[in-house]
Amino acid sequence: MEFSRQGRLFRVVRFDPSHRQLLLRSEAVAVDATTTVVEVHIGHVELMLLKPIYRDGLHVRRADPAEFASLRERHGLGADAEGWTWMLERGGGSFVVGAQPAWRETEYPPGDREWLFDFGKPWPPDYPAEWGIVE
Repeated sequence: MEFSRQGRLFRVVRFDPSHRQLLLRSEAVAVDATTTVVEVHIGHVELMLLKPIYRDGLHVRRADPAEFASLRERHGLGADAEGWTWMLERGGGSFVVGAQPAWRETEYPPGDREWLFDFGKPWPPDYPAEWGIVE
């Protein structure tokens, strides 16, 4: 399963180098007529090539064999990284080598702007939400 949210503005909002966790987030904004917040979390990050902002959305999927071969040659990746290399855009470019990406999406709870990937809080929340894992 791939994850795609086209036409939304996503930002890199957090990278924790000691825990090797990456978080991308899309806020609800009037300009693109969205009402939900979306977060994508990738843990155990080994290598990444990112843009700080994705203006046209994200399309997270496993790198195809040709893409991986090119990345392997360019970045010295081991063969074992093939199953853990994730492309972030339709046309390639940005990628992350790490654990399976997970995503969460929900309408904002009233008066609340918390992180959806707050691992100190139970999930699922007590308000409507969707979530999944990219395979």
